[in-house]
This record gives sequence, structure tokens and C-alpha cells, in this order.
Amino acid sequence: MSCLHKRPKRTNSEEQSFQEHLKKVAQENGKRLGLEGDADLQFLLNGGHLVKIRSNSWQKNRFYKLQEDCRTLWHESKKFFKRDGTFSIDDIESVRKGRQSEGLKKYTDSRFEDRCFSIFFKGHKKNLDLMAPTVEEAKRWVTSLEKVINNLQNLSHQQKSEHWIINCMRKADKNDDNKMTLKELKHFLRQINVEVDDTYAEDIFKKCDKSNSGSLEGSEIEHFYDLLTHREEIDVIYGTYANTEGQMSDRDLLNFLLKEQRERVTLDAAHKLIEKYEMDGAAKRRKHMTKDGFLMYLQHEDGSIFNPAHKPVYQDMKQPLCHYFISSSHNTYLMEDQLKGPSSTEAYIKALMKSCRCVELDCWNGANGEPVIYHGYTLTSKVLFRDVIKAIKDYAFKTSDYPVILSLENHCSVDQQKLMAHHLITILGDALVTKPLGNNMPSNFPSPEELKGKFLIKGKRLNKLDAAFTNDNSIEEDTVSEEDEAADCKENGQKAKPKKSKIKLAKELSNIVIYCKSVHFNGFEHARDNQAFYEMSSFKESKALNLAETSATAYIHHNMDKLSRIYPAGSRTDSSNYNPVPMWNVGCQIVALNFQTPSKEMHLNQGRFLPNGFCGYILKPEFMRNLSSQFNPSSLAKGPWQQCKTFNVMVISAQQLPKINKDKQKSIVDPLVRVEIFGVPSDNGSKETHYIENNGFNPMWNERFQFLIQVPELAMVRFVVEDYDTTSQNDLIGQYCLPLTSVQSGYRHVPLHTKRGDVIPSAGLFVHLMLLDSK
Repeated sequence: MSCLHKRPKRTNSEEQSFQEHLKKVAQENGKRLGLEGDADLQFLLNGGHLVKIRSNSWQKNRFYKLQEDCRTLWHESKKFFKRDGTFSIDDIESVRKGRQSEGLKKYTDSRFEDRCFSIFFKGHKKNLDLMAPTVEEAKRWVTSLEKVINNLQNLSHQQKSEHWIINCMRKADKNDDNKMTLKELKHFLRQINVEVDDTYAEDIFKKCDKSNSGSLEGSEIEHFYDLLTHREEIDVIYGTYANTEGQMSDRDLLNFLLKEQRERVTLDAAHKLIEKYEMDGAAKRRKHMTKDGFLMYLQHEDGSIFNPAHKPVYQDMKQPLCHYFISSSHNTYLMEDQLKGPSSTEAYIKALMKSCRCVELDCWNGANGEPVIYHGYTLTSKVLFRDVIKAIKDYAFKTSDYPVILSLENHCSVDQQKLMAHHLITILGDALVTKPLGNNMPSNFPSPEELKGKFLIKGKRLNKLDAAFTNDNSIEEDTVSEEDEAADCKENGQKAKPKKSKIKLAKELSNIVIYCKSVHFNGFEHARDNQAFYEMSSFKESKALNLAETSATAYIHHNMDKLSRIYPAGSRTDSSNYNPVPMWNVGCQIVALNFQTPSKEMHLNQGRFLPNGFCGYILKPEFMRNLSSQFNPSSLAKGPWQQCKTFNVMVISAQQLPKINKDKQKSIVDPLVRVEIFGVPSDNGSKETHYIENNGFNPMWNERFQFLIQVPELAMVRFVVEDYDTTSQNDLIGQYCLPLTSVQSGYRHVPLHTKRGDVIPSAGLFVHLMLLDSK
């Protein structure tokens, strides 16, 4: 299995030469990844046999290996029309050791635990369950794949771009002769999403074919690469500030940082950037930055739109829990829609790995006395409550240390509730909060900092929290009203509004509800006079929106010392989402969305929780925490929330936008960019560029927009790149969303994410931004 390409017929010497060429290509790509001569990389390049497992009867031996581009895995296939298959390393979400997938737990024996591993993909693609011949080989596959994934992710934007272009060139080299004919050049240009007419392609080709051999090779290909990746806009910016012997001196760079990037820095900051990004040793010694170093700076973290100071946890995490927006999921168990989609522990893992800090568990009586989770009265599949709690325990704190709230929708019998409590206590152990922190009855929530690594249960409770200190065990079980959400779901299936249904609640389950006791909402005045801080209500989206529009200030005050959870209407059977922004505008903390549904609303959620270490908690603005505040997002009176700003945006260019229709080689995108502002109603706005025909590789717009922002602390900006279509709806190419307070001014690189929220490795926007105080 030394060569897995579709081989043309070659002589032995040609074959040997070809193998040497492949080895050299792999070495070059390994070097780009920072893995030159790495034993783990070599292990993947050599490949090996693994058993692919789909069911009890379908377990086949297949050969897997990493291709020479160091970013594509090849595997043999016995299908008649599919002699082999590949998938990109970029598409892998995680590699997990052991029998961690539902398939491996079901179709393999526990004796083979250490020989098994799973590859999980981004999006809806099914995971790949595999078994290695030995324990050592399984470990080697996992560690080697994780190493390549991490190194690919840590490449700079420029390195990803270079890696992508060079490998597209190799794919265009159909006969693997390391040369490029005019025909191959045209094929390559289509592959990288740029349509050029034949005359232009011939002109480029002639300009590069210095040897007049009819094909490009070696330095000629390098020349073609330089012409292709040349960025006129960078020349203009660099030329404006490079005033020292044709280069940027440290003082020129400082001038650029102060004037364009609006950074309050000293000469020392310029020296650090030169040290970090300048590759030319002679320029570095003279404290100069070349154009290549300048481009490197613009395409790294320091040149990103997202303020690097906001990347780690930077906010005060010692305030009461109710002072934070909390990343929250609805129907977390679902992989798809809520009528017939599959329920899965994997859905919980995906949400938790995205730093979701509040997950929902719809609990029902299951067979053999074991409670199950699924969407009641529907055809969604069931998953054991016990298995969900185990998955939550394993993955809750992998991306964030801050507390996770388990929101229970309880429809179980008393016996099965007792088992639920038993599973929660035994599986979660000391991490489960089973009594208030401290020795006295609290009057406010603990902070996320105090609750690090802890689980909180949200659900019904039989008595007041004070009972936790008096050992009041007189109530064994009693009847409580069903959750508002469950009643709402039933209502959607019936014409007549039923009376509030009641369920019996087991003492064991009641006792572990500490800081999140579910109560019915009877108005803000009633809540203020009768509700304890730990008693919280859930609101259907329509009710929450109505309250936000009619009683905004009262809602904000309610959310200063109590928690509110918002959930999508039961009528959203397709698991679509509502706009979370109006709910955040009135201080609602637990704004639950369907994480399994890629949508604009989920992009906003991803953007909202992008800063502060992506930890799932964002501190609300001070005017949403101060009891004297009279803030109303819909009718803005003067107050500390009003910090009028003018946001100037110039959309300059884009680089390496992906094809929308990869199956059609000739399908080239016609991109346009839309800039959207989401915040208080008066700040909402949207403006878009014209579209550019047939160029997804390096389109240039140079269009300016201006937005007036009154409440910047609540505003979010979203960049949307679409493929323009005259006859149907535009297709999304990529998007990126972040809070306006985390935006860096000046010339900035904007990364792009897919509809599902995954990074598009080589693509990006180049913009100029200015956030100025408004007069």
C-alpha cells in the first residue's frame, strides 16, 4: 500500500521517482506544520489497518493513511463506485479514546475499551468508530491525529492560506509531474474560486513562463504564486507609512499604530511587533519591518478585529450569578428537529464543548425502571438519563471551569425520580451542589468563581431553601405544578387550554434543587414581594418579548437579583430559534437556544460569548446591575448607558472565499458583504456592498459605511459574506459576529465562520474600522 493514488502506468524508475516526489511533498508540508521529521506525523503518513465499526454485523478491516498534503485522511472503500474516500483534518471536531461513542458502547465488548477510538466531525457528518489491532496503536492514532489537528489550527492565517494554495496547485497538477501547463493553470484558478478569461490566463502564463517551455516549474511557479497572492491594498498602506529607506522603521510603525490602529502604545510596542513578526534578520537588527513582516502582523492575532485582551477571562467573575449572561441550550438532547430527530449524549457533548453552561434534560419514565430523556409526545429517539449524566460529567469542564446548570423537565414517577436523584448524586459526586455554600442561609447567589467546577440543578422544590439548614425532613413527597414549558408544549397539540397539570415530586430530587428553584411567574410586583432570590421563572419567547416591550425597566430590575430563563415556543417544531438580543437587552440571563440548529440567532449567541475566555459567562453592563438604574432599551432616556459613538466601517477586500457548490468546478461565487448591527432597537442597522462577479479569491470592494450607536455596551456587529444570486436567495459563504466593545479599530483582519460556526481556515475579510465618540 505504498501508493494510494490512482496510478498511471509507470516504469519502475518512474514509480521510484514518483514515490520520492511524494515523500518530498510530505516533508515540505510537514515543515509548514512545524512537524518536520516528527515521528507521529510519519506514523500517519505510513498509515495502517483499522476495523471500521457500524453495527454488530458490519465491522470491516480498512486501510487509513494521511495524504502527502498533511491535511487529508485517505481510506479504502469496497464500494463499487467509490474505490477510495477522503476527509479533511479541518472537518474533525475531536478524536476520542476508548468506547466513548454510542456506537462503540453498543457494538463492541468492554474488553476492547483501550483499542477503540472515535473521530467526531463538525456538522451533521456521522462519527467514525474504529478499533486498532493493539492498545499501543490506538493510542498512537489518537495522539498523532490530535497533534496534526492542533498544529493545523495554530497556523497563522497567512500560513493556512499558503498551505491551502500550494495544495490546490498540487491537485491541479493532474499528471503529478510537478509542472503546470496552461490547461492545469486554468483548472487551478477555478479551484481557488476565481474566474478569468482565457486571454488573462494566457497573459499570466506567458509572464511566468520565462523558459518558454509551455509549462511552469520551480521558480516560475513561485513567480506565479507571488503574482497571484500580491495584495495591492497592502502596498498602498505600507507605502504610506514606510518612510525610512523604503521600509517601516520602528517609529514609522509606531506612527501607524497610533494614527490608524488607534492604539495607545509606546515605541516598545513597535519593537515587540517587529521582534514577533519580522522574518528578515537584517531588517530586524535595524528595528525595521518589511512588507512581508507587516502582512504577517496584519494576519495574526494582533491584527485581528477581535481585541486579544478580551480573549482570556478578563471580566470580574466574583459577582452574583444573576449578574451574568449565561450561554444556554434548549432541548439539548436533540441532534436535529423536535418531532422525529435523534436524541443523543453526543448533543450534550457538542453543546458543552461550545461552552454552553445551561443544558436541558426532558426526563420521562423509561423501561426497566430507568428514566430516559427525549421530547415527550413525539417520535424523537430516547437516551438513558444515566448515560446523559455520565457524558455531562466527562465533558462539562473541558472548555470552561465555570458552573453548569442542569435544567430538569421532570415528567417521571416518584420511583424513577428517586433513581434520577441517585444518578445525579453518585455520578456527579462532590461537584454537585447539594446544599447552599457557607453555614448560614444566603440572601444572594454565589459567584461563578465560587461555583467553579460545580453543577447546579434547576427544577421544582417542595419547600423553602431554609429547610436545608433545619434538617426539616417532614415532607416525603408532594404534588407540584408541572414546568411552564411542558404545559406549553402540550397546549400546542390541543385546542382547549388544559388546566395546569400536576406531578408528584420525590423528596430526594427536591432536596438537590438549591439555587434554581422553578416557580410560576405571577408578575413583577408579586415576584418582588414574594419570591426569594433562588426562585426563578421560565418564560416562553412570546411572553418574554411582550414583557420586554411593555415593562422593560421592571424586567431589568427583576433580573438584578433573580434568574430568568427564556425558551423557544413549542410551535417551533423545526427547532428554529428566536432572536436572543431583545432578551439580553432586558438582562435575562438564561436565554436558551437550539444549539443543534445553525442560524443567525446562534451566530449572535456565539458572538455574545466569544470574549471572556469563551467561558460561557459574560458580565452584564453596570447599568443592568445597579438598582437605581432606569434603563429602558426601547425609549432611551439620558443615563450612563448612553455613550454615543460613530462606527465607521470600510469593507476593503476578502481572501480565499470557499466555493459554495464544490461539485460544480465552474461554479464561481459573486460575493457581497453585509455589515449588521444588533443592540437596542435604535442601534439596529444593516448595510451592504455591491457584489463582485466571478471572484472568490481576492475580491475588492473599498466601500464605506457609517452607523450611529447609542448603547455600545449592548451592541454586536456581524459581518456576512454571501454569494449573490439574481433568481433565488443568496447563499451564505461565511460570517463573523462579536460585541462592539471587543472590536479593535484600524486595519483589521476578520476571520470567517461557516453557518455552523466553524472557522473557515484560509478565508477572511480585510476591513478598516473606526469607533469614535459622537458629538
